[in-house]
Amino acid sequence: MTEPTKKTSKPKQIKKVELKTKKTDEDVMAFIDKLEDEKKRDESRIMLDIMKELSGSEPKLWGGSIIGFGDIQYTYSTGRQGDWFKLGFSPRKAQHSIYIMSGFNGIEDELSRLGTHKLGKGCLYVKSLEKIDLDVLKEIISKSLKSVENNNAILAGC
Repeated sequence: MTEPTKKTSKPKQIKKVELKTKKTDEDVMAFIDKLEDEKKRDESRIMLDIMKELSGSEPKLWGGSIIGFGDIQYTYSTGRQGDWFKLGFSPRKAQHSIYIMSGFNGIEDELSRLGTHKLGKGCLYVKSLEKIDLDVLKEIISKSLKSVENNNAILAGC
């Protein structure tokens, strides 16, 4: 009688995700200065100041239109890994897309006090900073940063 062959499994390799949107060395202020709408430029500078202060990180341009702060490496449940920012925004033509990497669970009170906004998977959409309470936005950003730093990011796109 022959002995059964023992199957050995190879250790699972972790694949790094190659995202299309990557951190660049482009000048963030030059990007903001090129925005056509003066109000959008002014509001982007305000967002820049808020996020820089709260994150303690310098802004970096991701892709061609997202301003991100801080770096995180994340791992999906499948084992795939990738790099992203802790906090960010994009001054899109119709509205600002504010990346809230922790998602929106646990900040329902803040959202009810924020002012006019819409929600996506991981983005808060704001047409004008004049229509929201910036102190409440700071609360939301601070909670998101704390959650992300405790490895509780959902990393959903907008």
